Amino acid sequence: QVQVVESGGGTVQPGGSLRLSCAVVSGFSLSRYAIGWFRQAPGKEREGVSSISSADGGSYYASPVRGRFTISRDDAKNTVVLQMNNLLPEDTGVYYCAVGTGPWQASYIDYWGKGTLVTVSS
Repeated sequence: QVQVVESGGGTVQPGGSLRLSCAVVSGFSLSRYAIGWFRQAPGKEREGVSSISSADGGSYYASPVRGRFTISRDDAKNTVVLQMNNLLPEDTGVYYCAVGTGPWQASYIDYWGKGTLVTVSS
């Protein structure tokens, strides 16, 4: 069984920053998994944002967030952090932490968190 718990959402003005954390608890090794984030805006499909490999630390960023978001992991705490800078109104949505294998697409995700709301508005 795997538990995925997000924290850190909130409301921020355009140009501001937020930091999301994801704690993952499992009874087995996650070394072959990637951990990261999806988001879903109102009326839109869930989309991959960023992920980091548990095996080698390799990272992925979707084009809209590249250069503004940074993903990192703390293996000692089994935590993954998404630092979001220069936030834009189009970054608004529910952010889900996810654990999966394969391409960073929703159909390849094995475990989901419940989500945390990020609102970027003036």
